[in-house]
Amino acid sequence: MQSSAQFMRVLDRGVYRGPHLYSAFPMVRLTLDLGALEEWPSNLLPDFNARLLALLPGLREHGCSLQRPGGFVERLEAGTWLGHVTEHVALELQTQVGHRVTRGKTRSVRSQPGVYQVLYTYQDEQVALLAGRTALQLVDSLLPPELRGVRGLDRICAAPPDSAPQQTFELPAMLAALEGLARSRTLGPTTRALVEEARRRRIPVRRLDEQSLVLLGTGSRQKRLRASITGDTSHLAVIFAGNKAMTKTLLAKAGVPVPGGAVVSDVGAAVHEAGRLGFPVVVKPLDGNHGRGVSVDLQDAAAVGTAFERAAQHSARVVVEQFYPGHDHRILVVGGQVVAVSQRVPAHVTGDGMRTVQALIDEVNRDPRRGVGHEQVMTRITATTPALSLLSKRGYTLASVPAAGEQVMLSETANLSTGGTAIDRTDVIHPDNAFFARRAAATIGLDIAGIDFMAPDISRSVRETGGGIVEVNAAPGFRMHQNPSEGQPRDVAGPVLSVLFPPGTPSQIPILAITGTNGKTTTARMIAHVLARQGLTVGLTSTSGVYVDGHLVASGDATGPRSAGLVLDDPLVDVAVLETARGGLLREGLGFQQCDVGVVLNVQADHLGLKGIETLDDLARVKSVIVNVVRRGGTSVLNADDPLTRRMARRSGGRPAFFSLHGDDLPPALQLHVSEGGLAAVQETIEHEAWIVLHQGAQRTPVIRTADIPATLLGQAAFNVQNALAATLACAAHGVSPADIAGALRTFTSSFEQAPGRLNIYDGHSFRVILDYAHNAAGLRALGDLLQKLRAQHPRVLGMVSIPGDRRDEDIFELGQVAAGIFDELIFREAPDGRGRPTGDVLQKLTEGALTAGFSPDRIHRVLEEQAAVESILRMATPGDLVVLLPTAIASVWGQVVNFSNTVD
Repeated sequence: MQSSAQFMRVLDRGVYRGPHLYSAFPMVRLTLDLGALEEWPSNLLPDFNARLLALLPGLREHGCSLQRPGGFVERLEAGTWLGHVTEHVALELQTQVGHRVTRGKTRSVRSQPGVYQVLYTYQDEQVALLAGRTALQLVDSLLPPELRGVRGLDRICAAPPDSAPQQTFELPAMLAALEGLARSRTLGPTTRALVEEARRRRIPVRRLDEQSLVLLGTGSRQKRLRASITGDTSHLAVIFAGNKAMTKTLLAKAGVPVPGGAVVSDVGAAVHEAGRLGFPVVVKPLDGNHGRGVSVDLQDAAAVGTAFERAAQHSARVVVEQFYPGHDHRILVVGGQVVAVSQRVPAHVTGDGMRTVQALIDEVNRDPRRGVGHEQVMTRITATTPALSLLSKRGYTLASVPAAGEQVMLSETANLSTGGTAIDRTDVIHPDNAFFARRAAATIGLDIAGIDFMAPDISRSVRETGGGIVEVNAAPGFRMHQNPSEGQPRDVAGPVLSVLFPPGTPSQIPILAITGTNGKTTTARMIAHVLARQGLTVGLTSTSGVYVDGHLVASGDATGPRSAGLVLDDPLVDVAVLETARGGLLREGLGFQQCDVGVVLNVQADHLGLKGIETLDDLARVKSVIVNVVRRGGTSVLNADDPLTRRMARRSGGRPAFFSLHGDDLPPALQLHVSEGGLAAVQETIEHEAWIVLHQGAQRTPVIRTADIPATLLGQAAFNVQNALAATLACAAHGVSPADIAGALRTFTSSFEQAPGRLNIYDGHSFRVILDYAHNAAGLRALGDLLQKLRAQHPRVLGMVSIPGDRRDEDIFELGQVAAGIFDELIFREAPDGRGRPTGDVLQKLTEGALTAGFSPDRIHRVLEEQAAVESILRMATPGDLVVLLPTAIASVWGQVVNFSNTVD
């Protein structure tokens, strides 16, 4: 048996829902190991190219990197690898089911020969995942038998129900499964129209369920809708519209013409009311919809009795009312204005003297605009029981042959859902009729209403011709107006979006996104603190959780796109402050398309060797995604003291803004930026004291003494001065005044309550404890600079140090070296951050690093578990000592410190 190295294998998959390292577009990523096929580009595989193009001739139109039709075929013939082929096949399969997708890319993984990142865009992620799985199966089916057998398909998605086994791959069956999935996940025509219009207006759209519940906009500016029911639609109005008797009562009182009628509960009462009203009459369910159970133009008591039984199948109470002769019209009223009018024609066929009724129905249904239910602009005609009854009244069956030109009706109602058609009449409606429609919608209280209006001629007033309103509908469908069978299509989604988001009204809350190797959490919390003091409800994501208005709503590391989505979906949030870490960005991309302020604090050696990020330049590219998506008119905040960060200005969005600790000696580039009116925040010396100074246009504004910011420990914590500079710039870019920024920073401390795990100080024992989440060499060096300044106050500085086990050997070793230059006594600990390394391996490498730096082995203590290590170092401390803890379980360790007692029982 051949080893799995012979075959293609799916190692991993990801779904990017927002901008990411590879593109600004949502994409599926498949990590594919070609195995032995790395030696088999497409031009070396017998008949592969010809058979592939025969199965999917649409591939001939793919431009690929040559950006012209036929470009991909040229790449195939010249020889390209199967990851690249899979990318194009996945795109083409989505195109086959009607999804408009064209972008893709395939990149080799430098450190893993034969491994590729295969990326392609999507319209629906579930359809795209199945397309990826199917693409690999298709490619695999074209390989020589000895190379066939792709592994790991279930890592992409589950196989579709009843799919054929892999060895008997059949493209038609797989395409049918893909089409079925695409159809099941397609939004209805009304919701789809509103979503497409929202996207045209750059309003964020998020689907909230597997049906048609959609969120438009973000935070406190959001609107929700399902079809044409919006979050602003009155519940009472929907109830009124659903009760046909109440609708008529309300409209009659408002002077709107409505047919007379009554609500009955038995056949006898129905016949009696019909006689009282006078024939012809209409019988319909009290709370029905889509024309179900409706019978019209009833001429005698027998017909009324039959119609009652039909209506009673849909509602216990039945309406009997006058029949208005004329044409059935649907008038769409949005925000009090008539935006579209359609004349609805019941389902029918027209005879030709040769074909049967059934053959004529089949011919009508061949129209590609007709589909099942609401999937197309028109619905297929079906020979239902009511249709057969109508035929029977004329002495016809489905086998009858109508005369040439004879119109054979197949439905009593004109609903599109029963196969009816629509003729646009928007431009000819009489002002009186439009007025009655608007008045009806207002009387019922609907923001979006479908008015069923019977009139012989919609261009003449019903005051002259007779007729009026027979129903008012909540959640009216749009497809008859957007795609009439005859006449001009109408934009009805646009007026709805203009009512939900009037011109000049923003649909999105501001987003301030913060990234960097160190300092993200403190800076994000500083910004949130400033904005909250402006009276705004702030949604904050951080390593310790999601906070709304200062309240924890989800605990745990919340620096990824899903947590960002939680904040942006929250209807209470006025502004989002999003700490954004490398991990989530690499895994799923950003949780937003654009931000108003993007902040990159620094790029330091951390997390290298993970997820294909091998170098600092790689890491800088990841973090630069934040500023690449800053909107036009926004601000990219960058650390001028960090070369990799400073360089991001070349491709950042919005206007660049720089911060620096060295305002007294600015580099030439930053001097030029300031002299040209650029935005900057720097630490400058004013009368022998360090200040944060804001440069904005021609203004130079001293904001606050760094010593007056409690989190800086009288200005000694340079890393928190840097964080305060970044926060000052971000808040100034958001429009907060320097005075308000200063006022907020004066009340921002490094307490556990305000910034858990970030320079928290506890003085409740005879020794001082500092808790800080310095988890890499750069972070520990920055903390060491502060500890050096504090050392004169303490006889000894003791440190509990660790690093996550997924870091490179050299990173762990370096942290041990750095720790050796800072502490007098060291406790190295490992759990709970071993992350797959053999037990004790992290401890060993930290120890080797410290010993290499000349640290005495007698002053190195190794304790595996965190809780035991904390207990050990606290007991080791003597009065006056400074104990520094670098924890993983921040809250637990803080509690252990607070509750520590050195009393021995």
